[in-house]
Amino acid sequence: MALLNNVTSIILLGLPNLHSFTFPLFSLLFIIYCGTILGNFLIMVLYVVSKTLRSPMYFFITQLSLCDVLVTSDILPIILHTVLYGETTITLTGCFIQFSIFTTSESSECLLLSLMSYDRYLAICDPLHYNVIMNHMFCVTSVHIIWLVGFLVTLMYVISMYNLEFCGPCVINHFYCDFEPILQLSCSDTFIIHTQGLILGFFFAIAPFLLITMSYVYIAITILKMPSNTRRHKAFSTCSSHLIVVSVFYGTLMIVYMSPTTRQSLILSKVLSLMYTVLTPLLNPIIYTLRNKDFKEAFHKFKHVLKGLFTK
Repeated sequence: MALLNNVTSIILLGLPNLHSFTFPLFSLLFIIYCGTILGNFLIMVLYVVSKTLRSPMYFFITQLSLCDVLVTSDILPIILHTVLYGETTITLTGCFIQFSIFTTSESSECLLLSLMSYDRYLAICDPLHYNVIMNHMFCVTSVHIIWLVGFLVTLMYVISMYNLEFCGPCVINHFYCDFEPILQLSCSDTFIIHTQGLILGFFFAIAPFLLITMSYVYIAITILKMPSNTRRHKAFSTCSSHLIVVSVFYGTLMIVYMSPTTRQSLILSKVLSLMYTVLTPLLNPIIYTLRNKDFKEAFHKFKHVLKGLFTK
């Protein structure tokens, strides 16, 4: 059992000294929160009700939307409270629960993005075997494994962290409970935990990124070999949205976790953390829907169905 004698609750400082920016920032974040939830739930609903979106790629996009909903619901309500009241008090157990949900969602999203890149690789580089490999059973099983692995590995890691001795200070100068801020509260030796974190970071972040990079190298070579400009444009358009999402997600993720932590970089770290915990979940449904003809058609059909139900 964890030795929690000196730390039972934690104060999250969030974004202090906002002064006159409090209400505008709260309003902006609240709009982003509502837009993220509605946008991602819309993608999941459209996938369920539309027969034209029953391909593996759209199934993976719904799982990505689920990750975004979990991350946003886990992080943003506490940020909103912090912005409004200056700080937020959370129990140490609550801090670990928030970290667990966040880590499970983010690690699952990394694995999902690599699975989606494999889907695009097969569709463009090996189309004859696409339907054989990317069948319904493979897609469902792969997603179940991703969520299960993300949950179990996170659970074991959080249990290891929870068994540390925490002696304070009881303040985290951030807007959510992240890996390094939690460990800074511990007076135990965290070398093993840090080593485990590096190993898990490689498995859940670096390795999927390498797989994504390799997939797109082969995709780019295949596209360049296509004789027709029309075929090249069509092939590129099928993976451009995913490539944009990967670039935004991994770009901010690597800058935050690979840059050295200093006082000067703390504000920048918070801003970048806001980007991949708040803005990225909002951008994902926008990128996938606005650039996708099938989603647009499914949305218009769904809108007409709703209009018909409410006008009866």
